[in-house]
Amino acid sequence: MNTHQDTQDAVRKGYAHVAQAGLSSAHEGIAGIAEAFGYSREELESIPAESNMGLSCGNPVAMASIRPGETVLDLGSGGGLDVFLASRAVGPTGRAIGVDMTGEMVSLARANAAKGGYENVKFHLAEIEAMPLPDHSVDCVISNCVMNLCPDKDAALAEVYRVLKPGGRLAISDIALKKALPAEIEKEVAAWTGCIAGAVTIDQNRDALARAGFGEVVVQDAGSDLNAYREGGHAACCGPESEGDMSANVEAAGATACCAPPAGTSVSATSCCAPEPASAQPSYHETMGELLDRFDVNEYAASVKIWAVKA
Repeated sequence: MNTHQDTQDAVRKGYAHVAQAGLSSAHEGIAGIAEAFGYSREELESIPAESNMGLSCGNPVAMASIRPGETVLDLGSGGGLDVFLASRAVGPTGRAIGVDMTGEMVSLARANAAKGGYENVKFHLAEIEAMPLPDHSVDCVISNCVMNLCPDKDAALAEVYRVLKPGGRLAISDIALKKALPAEIEKEVAAWTGCIAGAVTIDQNRDALARAGFGEVVVQDAGSDLNAYREGGHAACCGPESEGDMSANVEAAGATACCAPPAGTSVSATSCCAPEPASAQPSYHETMGELLDRFDVNEYAASVKIWAVKA
């Protein structure tokens, strides 16, 4: 990425494609990614299935100690997964707000909110560096694998500090680097949209939060296996499936693997259920899987839990 704008444009384009891909917890692999990073099956079943697209690196709601009546803000809210869980935690007297810079994600989240009948949630189309929220209006800010995507992290944290009430808290899940990435990986668009190339070290996270004015900063390695993202590529290729019927479906189709086209055909397909045009863009999870095949992500990066308090 050459400039901050190049980075944002690539991220916006990549996540717009994800929002339109039809991913959901109904895909076993997509649900599996969320569970690998701390969500329970009960939590996933309590919210619209389409709000989970397998993009998490933790469960910030579980670590935020959200109380009834609070106002909670989710940075990079995607399809609404953490907003809907926060909505339940704050109750009818509280509010759960999502901010996302991708129009397709905001549209998806609003559709999910209508489907779920949520009355205490709201989604804004905005960048984290310029949010349409009043000063000192939020009790708790959460985020899930998004801050690494911000090209200007100091500006983003300054804006977070602005909207938090005095004594308000930050509880986010993110990716942090253990050591510098290989040069060829760092330059790849997939590494940026995949939340790796924009990540900084644990010490750099601490320093950035201190510069923004936060205190009581804790950054902790969650110990998760980042290879969990590989499961999304397998899940997305065939759509929802029930246990026990997958082998029969593949055999009937004449395919030897989930994403292989039927034997004897030459179509270019991204799923075993329906052929796609040869020009179809690879899915987010397929691209991530290909990236992870080329280097040991756990050697270079980790899922982290980050807490901080506004003084």
